[in-house]
Amino acid sequence: MRALVLGGGSLKGAFQAGAIQAILEAGFEPEAIYGISVGSLNAVFLAHEAGKQFAEHGAIDWPKAGRQLIEFWIRNITKPEDVAEIRSRIMMGYNTLMSRFDGLLDNTPLQTLIRTHIKLPILINSPVKLKVGAVDIIKGDLVYATNEDECILDYVIASSSLPFLMPAVCIGGDRQKMFLDGGLREVAPLREAIDDGADELVCVACHAKRIFTEKFNYRSLLNLVERVKDITVNQIVNNDIAWAERWIEREKLRGNDMRLTLIRPHEPLYLNLMKFSSDDIGRLIVQGYQHATEVLRAEGVGRKV
Repeated sequence: MRALVLGGGSLKGAFQAGAIQAILEAGFEPEAIYGISVGSLNAVFLAHEAGKQFAEHGAIDWPKAGRQLIEFWIRNITKPEDVAEIRSRIMMGYNTLMSRFDGLLDNTPLQTLIRTHIKLPILINSPVKLKVGAVDIIKGDLVYATNEDECILDYVIASSSLPFLMPAVCIGGDRQKMFLDGGLREVAPLREAIDDGADELVCVACHAKRIFTEKFNYRSLLNLVERVKDITVNQIVNNDIAWAERWIEREKLRGNDMRLTLIRPHEPLYLNLMKFSSDDIGRLIVQGYQHATEVLRAEGVGRKV
């Protein structure tokens, strides 16, 4: 099974969108797409676009699906307010005192984007398998939902909801099912793809192996929360990738043909969650496309990955 595995990384997902375009242009046609955090956003868009094309034409033009994903980013994610808005300090303080804390940011704009662009019947009937991971903050479990689940959009929103910055998401209206970013437990869902039988994997991670060269204002609460999250996420994604690489090496020694193509930036990507523009998004998209193209060429990838 050919699997496209998309890791988390907040708005660094623009880099991922560019990389995805290069992968699809190289001829890789995923049978399943796995996503965590922003990877779940990119994954659900691709699975939906594939379902839409298949319903209309009986076939999938993957490079076109990649271009549609890039267009989505360029048109809809141009400034911080397109994703989330800072809550009133007075109301946030009051709600915190009253045990009603619901995140430093209101991510209603992101929720609206997802529910506006993704039509559930198309997604459910997509020929491409979709799996997104989110964490049950009551039980602590990492849960993967598929596009056959009628609550799949709740899981996508939850998987993209950053801890402390954004509110926990109620799944299917059940207040006993409150979920947050899947990156709390797993950032690159390679293990899930391999457990499902994937033997040809392409993974796009948004985090470099080593982190942080740029300065940041550690006295800013939002910046500090984002940095602490990135430090944790970086270690988790390194562990996820190392586990998959060891597993695949063992399988090769046993005579099982498996392949992992890994695309991740050499240097840390920088994007200020609270202050970015369409130019910043475009820059990351181009960076992702160029880097993925270099990796695919270096590994001798032709029309079929």
